[in-house]
Amino acid sequence: MSKSGDYEIKHGATIIAIGAQEYKPKEYLYGTDERVMTQLELEEKIAKKEEKIISARTLVMIQCVGSRQEDRNYCSRVCCSHAIKNALKLKEINPEIDIYILFRDMRSYGFIEDYYREAADKEVRFIRYKAEEKPKVKAIKEDGGSILRVTVKDPVLGRELEIDTDILALSSAVIPASDTEKIAKSFKVSLGPDGFFQEAHVKLRPVDCGADGVYLCGMAHYPKHIPEAISQAYAASGRALTLLSHDTVTASGSVCEVDEKKCLGCGACAEACAYGAIELYKTRQGKKAKVISVLCKGDGLCNAVCPTGAISLKHYKNEQILRQIHTAL
Repeated sequence: MSKSGDYEIKHGATIIAIGAQEYKPKEYLYGTDERVMTQLELEEKIAKKEEKIISARTLVMIQCVGSRQEDRNYCSRVCCSHAIKNALKLKEINPEIDIYILFRDMRSYGFIEDYYREAADKEVRFIRYKAEEKPKVKAIKEDGGSILRVTVKDPVLGRELEIDTDILALSSAVIPASDTEKIAKSFKVSLGPDGFFQEAHVKLRPVDCGADGVYLCGMAHYPKHIPEAISQAYAASGRALTLLSHDTVTASGSVCEVDEKKCLGCGACAEACAYGAIELYKTRQGKKAKVISVLCKGDGLCNAVCPTGAISLKHYKNEQILRQIHTAL
């Protein structure tokens, strides 16, 4: 442990399982009206049996808040089931409460469909809205008090509905954890277009990162339900144990090597390497680059940036490639 409180741990495998976080909405009066909250906040208040929640007469839920839109076009997957779960719990506590779920598509896949049907049987009302006609929320003064009014266009009736509600719950998007980019840079792994950690191959290596010895699971990968996260955690653990069970690791034959006589120790190759396979060390002649063979992927990017040609890829040296071209011609 260092003086700053940091720990340095020598390890052979890493499983990235940092989870994700909830998007804090900037719409629907969230943050300006205490009656507007996210589903996670609603769930916490239900668990605490807060009086204003369990005694509410009307509650509206709006789905797909912050997701399935231009800047965040993926589905957060867990929101629909989360909303249904909270609705059923509220109906259990207060059967007289009126609950409206405003949705674009109810994605209660698998056995979760049973809960959707149960909610419908208990008179939880589901109202579809179109992406271009999102619900509108206003806090208005009426009869000496403040009313939270939600307006939504029902595509079936073809008319706007106005719902006065005591509580508004927003099913907000699942977004990458705040440290995702920092950790990705530390482990030299890639992020997908949505900002979550990306697997090496969706079919062949679904829990492997691009860098050897680094695996992922849970919501760090993408939004998913707990059973899916557990299954993926088992898979990642198995992959890590497969690596750790060996006394030695066999590296690829196509790795880079450094000619110390030509090396200036500028560090350009180390900066270019996406896998952290090159490090600088001190010699009598100054700093020199050194390749960590087991980490090297042989992509040759370091070769291209070296100003003196001191680093080369085994079996793919300029002389060898030129001879192949000459022979082919």
